[in-house]
Amino acid sequence: MMDSGAGGTAESSPLPSSSVLPLITVEEWRVSASTKLSKTATLTADTSSLNILRYGSRWSEIRGKILEAFVPEGFPNSVTPDYVPFQIWDSLQGLSTYIRSMLSTQALLSAIGVGEKSATVIGATFQWFLRDFTGMLGGILFTFYQGSNLDNNAKMWRLVADFMNDLGMLMDLISPLFPSALFLIVCLGSLSRSFTGVASGATRAALTQHFSLENNAADISAKEGSQETIATMVGMALGMLLAHLTRGYPLAVWVSFLLLTFFHMYANYKAVRCLSLTTLNSKRGSILLQNFIKNGQVVTPQKVSKMEHIFPSLANPWSSSNGISLHRRVYLGVKVSGLNHHDMVELSGSTISHYKKAKYLLLEREGVVRAIIHKQATPADILQSFIHALVLASLTEQSKAVHIESRLWMDENYNDFITKLRSAGWEVERLLIPSIVWRAQWDYVSAEQKIK
Repeated sequence: MMDSGAGGTAESSPLPSSSVLPLITVEEWRVSASTKLSKTATLTADTSSLNILRYGSRWSEIRGKILEAFVPEGFPNSVTPDYVPFQIWDSLQGLSTYIRSMLSTQALLSAIGVGEKSATVIGATFQWFLRDFTGMLGGILFTFYQGSNLDNNAKMWRLVADFMNDLGMLMDLISPLFPSALFLIVCLGSLSRSFTGVASGATRAALTQHFSLENNAADISAKEGSQETIATMVGMALGMLLAHLTRGYPLAVWVSFLLLTFFHMYANYKAVRCLSLTTLNSKRGSILLQNFIKNGQVVTPQKVSKMEHIFPSLANPWSSSNGISLHRRVYLGVKVSGLNHHDMVELSGSTISHYKKAKYLLLEREGVVRAIIHKQATPADILQSFIHALVLASLTEQSKAVHIESRLWMDENYNDFITKLRSAGWEVERLLIPSIVWRAQWDYVSAEQKIK
């Protein structure tokens, strides 16, 4: 019989008295990660017997099976390093959400008359219908106005989505306090949560693609659903317990709700801060270019994630001294029908001098740069136009010949900049921006051709 060795168990059929050399030995290996294999069994067969040596304990196998229900196959090598911290904070914020939902739902049901003799079934049903109808309509309108902007600002919209969810729960909680305005409050709460549904779903899809390292986005999404189910079950159980303990104590309800809301906002902030996205959008592109112009080096995604602004900002684009807001002075894909005669004259000169081979044209007015995109421009051309526009915008306060100097900078540094971006782990295939709807095609006639 074959010796089992450390951590292994042996199974065999009886051997004959005479020693027989094995005819074949086969090892069984399990792929636990993209670059990690673990031996699970060794099979040795000869003409008269089969010997099986198993490695590992049954408990380890059971534990692995349970873990497979909640983490992607090949974990941790099949996902990015920021997957684990993000999922931890995301699960915690989800847990607080489901605990609070029990308190807010209890208040909402009380507001519409559940449990009161004077309430009618048809009245409560009608109010619930209007609540859902308002939410559906709000979701459609939000998608119409912001749908194309969710992918390129996933971090910001993730925070906005959860803030709107908090606002919707707050509306439900205060609904019993204002019975005369119940319909308005309930509809506003539903409208707020509808924004959450659209923004959260869209940003989740973008983040799933980010986490995927082995084209396993579907597996990551499925396992995220399992994690959320566990958080939901635990949160609902704790929420029911909290609702029971605070029943009849309005102050305790409000204190519990507010404390959980603050924790929810903090957990969301920490989750978003954990993300080190490698895609280029306007904010990250501006940060990277400004640092490259200063020291000739490209910042890693991990460092950029700490520098990136993740809150919605309405600040003056001129207020930032470090250039992080430089992207707010660049507009890609402007309508040519909105140009005046002076703009057209300037374009006719700059096209010949600076943009002969480019699939874009740049116009600068008072520090604001507008980019006209050619109808045949590729994603690489759009990225180049954005970087060129940022360079031009950064030169507006230093030089009057901004087109000449920006063109020289692009000729000397652009290819090196893109190469260093790729080496640092950035995806340079395209720029994440809202879809460019307006494009153009242009022809020009030089002065010499006109004379002829």
